[in-house]
Amino acid sequence: MRLSAEEFAERESRLLYIAKKLREAKRIEALLTGRGIDYLVETDTYLGGMIFVSERVGAFFYVEQSAWETAAALLREQGYRVAEQG
Repeated sequence: MRLSAEEFAERESRLLYIAKKLREAKRIEALLTGRGIDYLVETDTYLGGMIFVSERVGAFFYVEQSAWETAAALLREQGYRVAEQG
């Protein structure tokens, strides 16, 4: 379930995925909601492009640390590449 920043503030969270397009973000939301996984989504900037690198806006998905492995496995099953801790 999508939570507000205030609701998520007290939770230990971890970046799960950065959606680069709205359609992709909606798919991720549907997957997480369908499995009952609480998440926070915020817009932020990232660097994209190979030849012409530019700053772009994406949807950053965060989940609780304790739910990260489950959420990551769900996204991987659907062919998404999750953010790795590093």
